[in-house]
Amino acid sequence: MKEDFYDILGIQKGASASEIKKAYRKKAIEFHPDKNPGDDKAEANFKKAAEAYEVLGDADKKARYDQYGHAAFEGGQGFGGGGMNMDDIFSQFGDIFGGGFGGFGGGGGQRRSKGGNLRIRVKLTLEEVLNGVEKKVKVRRKVQAKDVRYSNCSQCGGSGQTVRITNTILGRMQTAVTCPTCQGSGQSIQHRPKGSDAQGMISEEETVSIKIPAGVEEGMQLKVSGKGNSAAGNGVSGDLIVLIEEHAHENFIREGNHLHHDLYISFSEAALGVAKEVGLLDGKVRIKLEAGIQGGKTLRLRGKGLPDLNGYGKGDLLVHINVWTPKTLNREQKQFFQRMVEDENFVPKPEKSDKSFFEKVKDMFA
Repeated sequence: MKEDFYDILGIQKGASASEIKKAYRKKAIEFHPDKNPGDDKAEANFKKAAEAYEVLGDADKKARYDQYGHAAFEGGQGFGGGGMNMDDIFSQFGDIFGGGFGGFGGGGGQRRSKGGNLRIRVKLTLEEVLNGVEKKVKVRRKVQAKDVRYSNCSQCGGSGQTVRITNTILGRMQTAVTCPTCQGSGQSIQHRPKGSDAQGMISEEETVSIKIPAGVEEGMQLKVSGKGNSAAGNGVSGDLIVLIEEHAHENFIREGNHLHHDLYISFSEAALGVAKEVGLLDGKVRIKLEAGIQGGKTLRLRGKGLPDLNGYGKGDLLVHINVWTPKTLNREQKQFFQRMVEDENFVPKPEKSDKSFFEKVKDMFA
C-alpha cells in the first residue's frame, strides 16, 4: 500500500500551507542527494517527499487527495505526480530555499527545461466508466521543427542554470537559478527553419491514445506523460492532463460507486405484486415485488453498481419504487375509486416497521 503523503512529510492532515512547505523543506534538506552521496535510500526518500509536496503544496490537488486519497492520482496512464525524477524535482521546486534548488556543494548535475503541459476534457458514459475504455483524441502540441539546430548556451554551458553561492543559517549553500539567456533550455538556436517560432518549434496535431481505468469519477485528472508540448533543445516534453467528465445517464444517477434508479409501477401492480425487469449498464435483472409494496421503498441490488477504482469490488444499484398515480380517469374508473375511498382496506395503515421519509434519507447517507 502506498505511503500516506502526510506521513511522508511528518505532518497532520489539517496542516497549513506554510507548515506543509516548512515540513517539505526539512525533509528535502535531510535527504538531499548532495548531502547523501551514493545513498539510494536517501534519494528514494527525497523523491517521495517531493511527490508528497507536489500534491499537498497545491490547493486543488490537496483537496482531491483529502477526498479520494491516492485513488485521485493513480490508474491508467497515471494521475497526479507519481514517478518524479530528479529533473522534475529540481525544475518544479527550485524556489523552496528562496532561490534555485541546488546542491550542498556538489552541483546537482544538468537541469533540463520542460515543455508546457496541455489540458483536455474527455466525456465518458457510465457504460465506459463501468468497464474502462481507451480513447483516441487529437491534440495540437508544439514539437521541434525538422532541421532545427542548437548549440550549448554560451552563458550556462548547456546546463540551463547559473550557480549562486549564499551564506544561510544552514551554512554555505549553493543554489541554482534559471539561465536568463536560454531560459533554462541550455541551448541556443543556430538554425531556425521557416515557419517555426523563436525556439525552433512548430505546432502539429497528433492522435494520442488514453487508457482510462474503470471506476473513474467526474473531476478526476489523468496524466499522459510526455504528450504535452515539447521543449526546445534537449528539454523534456510536458504532460497531457486529462480532466474526466461524465455524460448524464437517462436511467441512472451516480453516487460514488452506487447507482440510483427510479422504477415506476401502477396501483394494480403495487397491490397484486409483480415481477419487473430492470435494466443494468451491462444487461438486465428481474426483480420480484411483493403484493402490497409501498411507494418510496428502496431495493438494494448488491454489486450491480460501478467498480471501485482501486479494485475493491463494486457498488450497489438502489432501485426506488414509485407508485404511479394516473392523472385522468374515465367514468368507470372514477366510480371504482370512489367506492374504494370508503373501503376499510384502502385506508392507510402504516406499520411501525415502515420508515418515514426522513429516516429513509438518513439511511441513504449513513
